[in-house]
Amino acid sequence: MSSRRVGESRADDRPWRRGPLITAVKDRATTLRPQLVPRSMRMFPFTAPSTPSSVEPHSPDDELGINFDTEWAREPGARLARAAIQDSLLIPGLKAFTKPTIHGVDRFEHLDPPIIFTANHHSHLDTGLVLSALPRKFRSKTIIAAGADYFFDKRSKAFFSALTINAVPIERKKVSRRSTDHIRKLLGEGWNLVIFPEGGRSPDGLGQEFKAGATYLALKEGCPLVPLHIDGTDKVLPKGSSFPKPHPCTITFGNPILASDGEDARDLALRLEMAVDALADESRSDWWTARRNAATGASPSLRGNEAAASWRRHWARTANDKAKDAPKRRWP
Repeated sequence: MSSRRVGESRADDRPWRRGPLITAVKDRATTLRPQLVPRSMRMFPFTAPSTPSSVEPHSPDDELGINFDTEWAREPGARLARAAIQDSLLIPGLKAFTKPTIHGVDRFEHLDPPIIFTANHHSHLDTGLVLSALPRKFRSKTIIAAGADYFFDKRSKAFFSALTINAVPIERKKVSRRSTDHIRKLLGEGWNLVIFPEGGRSPDGLGQEFKAGATYLALKEGCPLVPLHIDGTDKVLPKGSSFPKPHPCTITFGNPILASDGEDARDLALRLEMAVDALADESRSDWWTARRNAATGASPSLRGNEAAASWRRHWARTANDKAKDAPKRRWP
């Protein structure tokens, strides 16, 4: 007699479980069960969760370029770290290679922020050199407009740029409402801005046309524009070079520029470019000669003679360099 109680049955006695096909399916399911769950899900929360196959995965590139978040770089801790990096590494290193001579700081010291500093652009060293020339009260509250396609194309480079020089990404190849609005917001919060209106480094040492981005911001926010000319960085680290070479540099700040009634961004950009041309003339000759040339419209253009052949433009530029090295006339 069986020892089972009334109504009790073993699982093996159930007809639907006794078939060989059902047994094979059960064995196969038991074998595949660990493989049906992705490893990333089995290890969650110790690893990042996986994305379902029906959902488009998030691309890390969406957080780079113009979308890179730099708000953390203006928090007190990051600002303290940036000041330490600049004072102990960046500025002493630049001064060792460039031995900069700075003129015209007194022309804007009386201004209150925000100020837009605009300069010609020959080298990646230009940004650090401008920061080193600014008085501390301006430097500690200054952002740098940097190309999103170059300085923010990789996470490590973007983090380094934002931390060390307080860079914010901007579009160089097209007009971006997002980057413009972001910079306008920071200007409204009292941050100064360093921007290179040429949009990129000079490929041959000659100037390029000033774009209207800086002047547009100045018109919208009512900020003064401070032109400045940087000379010599194309000898230290020109475009295409990887290692700097010691060479003296000169930074000349100009008088602040305010927009006139009815002046649009393009006209203001042309006036700004002429002011930088006059500062370049001042660094090569003297203040009096540069003022006289500017008053008569005779300041040499940093763009050179655009109608001439490239070799003639290069020859004219090297002639200007030789004139700069010549002894200056002494005041009677």
